[in-house]
Amino acid sequence: MKASGSVFKYGDNVDTDVIIPARYLNSSDPAELAKHCMEDIDKEFIHKVKSGDIIVANKNFGCGSSREHAPIAIKAAGVSCVIAETFARIFYRNSINIGLPIIECPKASQEIEAGDQVEIDFDTGMIYNKTKGTSYQGQAFPEFMQKLIEAGGLVNYINEGK
Repeated sequence: MKASGSVFKYGDNVDTDVIIPARYLNSSDPAELAKHCMEDIDKEFIHKVKSGDIIVANKNFGCGSSREHAPIAIKAAGVSCVIAETFARIFYRNSINIGLPIIECPKASQEIEAGDQVEIDFDTGMIYNKTKGTSYQGQAFPEFMQKLIEAGGLVNYINEGK
């Protein structure tokens, strides 16, 4: 499994309230949530993001509330992967549960910049910055987590009877 796209870069402690503001939580429709993804931290995000693009952030991405809406909004906006130095644990688990690939890689999160073209190989955890010609070893997903992501999340995985 691979992903590639242009990078949107954010800093430390990007919390679930800026990923999807609470005022939009009256909907659980992924398409509706996607319309407001990141709007309180980056008003242009939803107008610029393209399918396959990648979010790169620093420490503690997804902190705050335990709402599943945050990774759902990111995935529905077309983001193929989030790379960060660290993730809030509940966000990490929610992302895997809904099939949003996320990779912890401190060096990549520090060196990759907004607009860089990045490719990720989920089988190996390798992150390639095509813009700068650099590569980073991220944490590869165990096989069972790759199956969850390929299925589109835990519920789909279970419904497929695997």
